[in-house]
Amino acid sequence: MSESRKRNKRDKNAKQKETTKDQAKEDEEEEQSESVTEESEEALSDDDSEETSWISWFCSLKGNEFFAEVDEEFIQDDFNLTGLNSHVPNYEYALDMILDADIDDLTEDQMEIVETAADMLYGLIHARYIQTSRGLAQMVEKYNAVEFGRCPRVFCQGQPVLPVGQSDIPRTNTVKLFCPKCQDIYFPKLARHANIDGSYFGTTFPHLLLQTYPELVPTKPTFAYVPRIFGFKIHKSSTNYPRPSSGREKKKQ
Repeated sequence: MSESRKRNKRDKNAKQKETTKDQAKEDEEEEQSESVTEESEEALSDDDSEETSWISWFCSLKGNEFFAEVDEEFIQDDFNLTGLNSHVPNYEYALDMILDADIDDLTEDQMEIVETAADMLYGLIHARYIQTSRGLAQMVEKYNAVEFGRCPRVFCQGQPVLPVGQSDIPRTNTVKLFCPKCQDIYFPKLARHANIDGSYFGTTFPHLLLQTYPELVPTKPTFAYVPRIFGFKIHKSSTNYPRPSSGREKKKQ
């Protein structure tokens, strides 16, 4: 082999070694950078978990957008919780969980049961809280931001709605949406809201809110749908003619 070929081969090998060293150094620096990033992210998540209360965490869950954050002072007042212990199993444990008290003497299975009870207890407390001045004020902010959605009725023209229960008894009905304009109720638009217990908002809330804030009461709809066939109104004698509900008929009589 000629001297020039040997020299070229030695240079090539030296370059390959340098490239390998540089790549190894870059990989090491990248690993260190990733490690630092992961550690900083873990530290941030730890800080967030330490600062976030159970109530804030619960209300931030997807599907719980309708709920207001109940003040801990309201929950700590036993008078506001009167009678709830008869509706909620593991009441004391559930209350401790909501108030971020330490619960150390339970197994994982027992903790799951307590978590379910805490969800229910918070919902029932929430129904009472949103009837107070502070609770109503929080819900007005949500209403003005259209966080509860809009009425699906065409002639209500996108009127914001309010959550309402058909019963104050737990596990009776799911939450519905009340339209202040047509004064009817509808199912929530999103599936994640369809399984919320209606008692967590109660039968009183939307009507109390509108009584407290009369400026939010909208004007009644000025139009109603009129069924037609080939452009002609359907005669009153037709079986397809829209009739008022039996309750309204009795009132007219």
